[in-house]
Amino acid sequence: MFIYIYKLLFVLLFAFLGYTYPPFRDISRIQSTIIGGGFALSLCLIVFKVKKTELKYIWSSLVGILSGLFVGFIMFQLLNIKSISLSSYFFFKALFLFGFPITGLFIGINKSKMFSPLNIKEFFRGSSAFTDSFLLDTSAIIDGRIVPISNSGFLEGEMIITQFVLAELQLIADSNDPIKKVRGKRGLDVIDQLKKNKNVSLTILNKNISGIKEVDQKIILMAKDQNFKVITNDVNLSKIAKLQDVKVLNVNELAFALKPIVHPGEHLNIQISKAGKEKRQGIAYLDDGTMVIVDDAKTDIGKQMEIEVTSVLQSTSGKMIFGKKI
Repeated sequence: MFIYIYKLLFVLLFAFLGYTYPPFRDISRIQSTIIGGGFALSLCLIVFKVKKTELKYIWSSLVGILSGLFVGFIMFQLLNIKSISLSSYFFFKALFLFGFPITGLFIGINKSKMFSPLNIKEFFRGSSAFTDSFLLDTSAIIDGRIVPISNSGFLEGEMIITQFVLAELQLIADSNDPIKKVRGKRGLDVIDQLKKNKNVSLTILNKNISGIKEVDQKIILMAKDQNFKVITNDVNLSKIAKLQDVKVLNVNELAFALKPIVHPGEHLNIQISKAGKEKRQGIAYLDDGTMVIVDDAKTDIGKQMEIEVTSVLQSTSGKMIFGKKI
C-alpha cells in the first residue's frame, strides 16, 4: 500500500517541478505540469515492468543497448571524418546513435542466453561456442547423481531450477509420508550442494507458465521456448520431450552407458553374496549393481573368488553376467 502512496507523491513532485520550472520555452504551465507528471508516471511504469521481468532479460537488454551504442558511436565517428551534407549528418547520426542501440535492445531481448554473464566469460576465454543451459526436473534433483556428474566436468554450462520445481520439492519434503519426506529433503540438500559448488553455475529461475498445472509439461514448454536442455530420470518425461524436439539428458541412461563392458573369457574378482534360484548357483554383484551368476558357487557364500565370464545377457531390466569358477 505504501509503495503506491510513494509513487503518487513521486508523480505529484515532478508535476510540481514541471509547473514551477518549465523544461521548455514557450509552453504553458499546464503543459509543463503534464510533461513533468507524465515523465514521472513513465518511470513508474518502467519500474513496474522491470519488477515483472527476469533479471537475465534486463541484463541482456542493457548489454544489447550498450553494445549497439558503442558500435554505432564508433561508426558515426568514422563517418564524421568525411565532409557530408547536413541532412546526411542527421540521418546517419539517428541511424548509428539511435537505430543501433534499439537493434541491440531487440537482440538482447530475443537472445538473452547470448548475453548471459557465463557466455560472455566463455567468449573472452576463447570458447568456440556458447555454453548450454540445463533445466533440472524434480526426479534428477532427488536422485542426487547430478552433483558428482557436475563435479566431474562432463557438463559445462548453467544449471537452472525453476520456482515451480522448488515448490514441488517443498511439497514432497512437507509430506506426511515418511518416504516422500526423506526424498524431498534429499532434493533440497542436493540444491544446497550445487549452490556451494564453485564449478557449477546455478540459477533459480523465477518464472511460471500460466494455465498449466503439470510440472513436467511446464518444464517441456519452458525448455522448448528458451532452448534449454532437460536433465531428468523420468522415462515418460524423456519420451514426451523428445517428441517435441526438446533435448533430454537422462541420468539413468548415462549411468547405464558408463557401466563397464564385460566380454566372455574375461576374469572377474567377486564375492558370492547369496544363493541363486537355480540349483548350485551363487549370486554376486559388481560395484555398479550388475548381477553375476556363478555356477557351482552356492556353497561359497561370503567367499572372494575369481571367475571366468561365460556369457552376458542384456535385457530390458538390465545386464546379467554368467560365469564359472576358475
